[in-house]
Amino acid sequence: MHFARVTGTVVCTAKVPSWRGQRLLLMQPTDPHGVPQGRHLVAVDLVSAAPGQRVFYVRGREAANALPDADNPADAAIVGIVDDVRAPEAATGDVPAGTSRGPGGG
Repeated sequence: MHFARVTGTVVCTAKVPSWRGQRLLLMQPTDPHGVPQGRHLVAVDLVSAAPGQRVFYVRGREAANALPDADNPADAAIVGIVDDVRAPEAATGDVPAGTSRGPGGG
């Protein structure tokens, strides 16, 4: 699963039949701390997320399988709304103060 922040909605006048009744949202992938990572993407919203909310999402076949009709072209699906993230330093990739990951910084 991946973290993201919902940044907007996507309005379509026509959708594939398996997406009828499903909302599409624009989201910005983030790290666990909410720092933007990479490019925006569109995801099928399965949890009624709103712009500004932090969410977690799945990609690829897992996204298609999250919909009632698994035979669909979804590449990303929002499957949860994030309330809080609590993780030890090693799990989030934080670098302890006074160290770096730059060239020669390990």
